[in-house]
Amino acid sequence: MSKASLSFSSLEHFQALMSRCPFNRWLQLQAKSVSPEGVEIAMPWRDELMSSPEAQSMHGGVLASLIDVTASYSVAVHVGRGIPTVDLRIDYHKVAKPGDYLAKGRAIQIGRTLSFGEARVYDARGVLVASGRGVFLTRTADSATPAPIF
Repeated sequence: MSKASLSFSSLEHFQALMSRCPFNRWLQLQAKSVSPEGVEIAMPWRDELMSSPEAQSMHGGVLASLIDVTASYSVAVHVGRGIPTVDLRIDYHKVAKPGDYLAKGRAIQIGRTLSFGEARVYDARGVLVASGRGVFLTRTADSATPAPIF
């Protein structure tokens, strides 16, 4: 049995792991699928997520957070634990208007020290709204510890 199957044994367990983070709970993220091929996470629209009430558009930071969480867990499925983000790149394709959103993520490459994942966010009509790629630290505590840089 792999670490991934131990840590992400069911959709309910994945939801529980994701909900341990208060920010994820505040975003009301909902696990929709989890497998070695990727994860899907839904996020409902709320007025608190708007950047402009006049334009009725979602704040870009909320979309970036959804991409970060989704890409991160896509990699975490393979390493069997939560992992920190080292770098994140976001592309905004359309204005995010009121409605529910679905993020689909997948691991691109799993490495001993760094791993790479990507995520795409779709609106309720299935239109791509934003996408991004992340670099995640997958080195374990028992790996060689680098010398301090300061």
